[in-house]
Amino acid sequence: MDEILIKAKSILKKYNQEHLLFFYDELNESQKKLLLEQILSINFEEIVSLYEHSMEESFEDLNNISPLPYIDKSKLNYDTSYFYIDIGNKIIEQNKFAVVTMAGRARY
Repeated sequence: MDEILIKAKSILKKYNQEHLLFFYDELNESQKKLLLEQILSINFEEIVSLYEHSMEESFEDLNNISPLPYIDKSKLNYDTSYFYIDIGNKIIEQNKFAVVTMAGRARY
């Protein structure tokens, strides 16, 4: 696992993400292995590219943003749920996006 750790550290250093290994020494062996596998599976180059291209987009359409009314998903019937799912699918098919802000608290 030492070689894998060295490789992960090298990748993380290249992308200034060394903090991902901050608690590495506190993990057990299986957790360490899983973390390293996850790190090595990340395409950091693609993430950087997506981030850089996000800065190039025109934000003229931001003036068209309008708030949606509050919807309690648990109270929606089947037809209404699929009505909203259909709206979302059409937006995705058109390569558009929506911004949704959610708030709430965890229930235990």
